[in-house]
Amino acid sequence: QVQLVESGGGLVQPGGSLRLSCAASGSIFSINVMGWYRQAPGKQRELVASITKGGRTNYADSAKGRFTISRDNAKNRVYLQMNSLKPEDTAVYYCNAPVALRVYWGQGTQVTVSS
Repeated sequence: QVQLVESGGGLVQPGGSLRLSCAASGSIFSINVMGWYRQAPGKQRELVASITKGGRTNYADSAKGRFTISRDNAKNRVYLQMNSLKPEDTAVYYCNAPVALRVYWGQGTQVTVSS
């Protein structure tokens, strides 16, 4: 079992920044890839960025150049630094960890970009 808890969401003006954090607990030794997904109202959940235990990253086109995913394996945490936020970044952001045949999700954290 893996538990994921996100934090760091909130309301920010366009052009602003936020840093999301995801804390993992449980069978964390089995986690290789961790990712951030988001789901806007009326839209499907989509990948934002992912990172392997070795630090290899992958970004959605919408995140490239603005978002940075990072990971602290010693603290069992993954972060998403979001800069130059746009209203279209408004969504619930979820932490994700596929392990064996299961996919674990956090409860989500709301990010709202609005003036």
